Amino acid sequence: MSRIAFEREIFEAELLDPYHGFAPTRTKVEARRDPLTGHSARILPAGSFPPPARHDLERLAAETRKTCPFCAERIEEETPRLPPAVNRDGRIRAGEAVLFPNLVPYAKWSSVSVYSPERHLLSLPDLTPSLVAANLLAQRAFGRAVLAFDPTSQWISVNANHLPPAGSSIFHPHLQGSANPLPTTMQHLLAAVPPADVRAYVAAERDDGTRLLASSGGIDWVASFAPLGPAEICAFAAGVGSPHDLEDALVEELARGISAVLGVYDRLGFQSFNLALYGVPAAQTLLLRIVARGYFGAAERSDAMWSERLQWEAATDLAPEHVAELARPAFARRG
Repeated sequence: MSRIAFEREIFEAELLDPYHGFAPTRTKVEARRDPLTGHSARILPAGSFPPPARHDLERLAAETRKTCPFCAERIEEETPRLPPAVNRDGRIRAGEAVLFPNLVPYAKWSSVSVYSPERHLLSLPDLTPSLVAANLLAQRAFGRAVLAFDPTSQWISVNANHLPPAGSSIFHPHLQGSANPLPTTMQHLLAAVPPADVRAYVAAERDDGTRLLASSGGIDWVASFAPLGPAEICAFAAGVGSPHDLEDALVEELARGISAVLGVYDRLGFQSFNLALYGVPAAQTLLLRIVARGYFGAAERSDAMWSERLQWEAATDLAPEHVAELARPAFARRG
């Protein structure tokens, strides 16, 4: 019998509403627990938060382009190089993507890979499958090069902070790679999950169908039951334990799916996102998480509050089942 359980509980909050003559008002709040890691999330009624604020990306691009170290006219002189023992050329190239070490390392081995030195601005619809795939291939090559030199740094991840709402300090769109001897918190939690439970979870989502977006090319895409952030979508790749193990076909499938997800975020009014691709090397488990990011309201409130940062519990008014309903057509249209 499967140990997978989709735990949820609905509470009612009662208050006297000043906008309705202080009449008693009841509001539903749903608490959910993730079947794999055990983290919890709160699903609020639709419309609890204002729509994400839209920014003039063209203006921001013009303001930041003149000093950007990732642009074509400065990337060769203003970005670091990999040690020759890791890569003799100092940088890794795949398609338009260029990868180099992170000047501010977050790990024993830390990289940055720009989608293209020529593309200082990439809105979410501009992140095409070909651009995403090339950048993932650069990160795959980085992981392989690091492991060939330092086999102890087996905990590899590929990550993204796309634009300032997601925490990016440099406007020019890029991915970040990480290779460490020790797992991150989320890698540690995923490593504690028996591989059979991961397979059972994916099978349960397929059977239920309400959050399943697509199953194709060895990858299952689902709207997260207990999201870590707004409109979180996850992908599970079968038979792979680390980003550096991905075959070309899986890279292309991931890229098509990521591009489709970002198109959905754009239609929801978001301009920014975080991404993390990581696995458990010994367990052949690989997970991709993507969340939309944004500022809200005229004061541009952050989407990360005390609940996210200190209680480790996201609060969102985008129900996963609704997100899945919006996203399925995008996956059906993938080319």
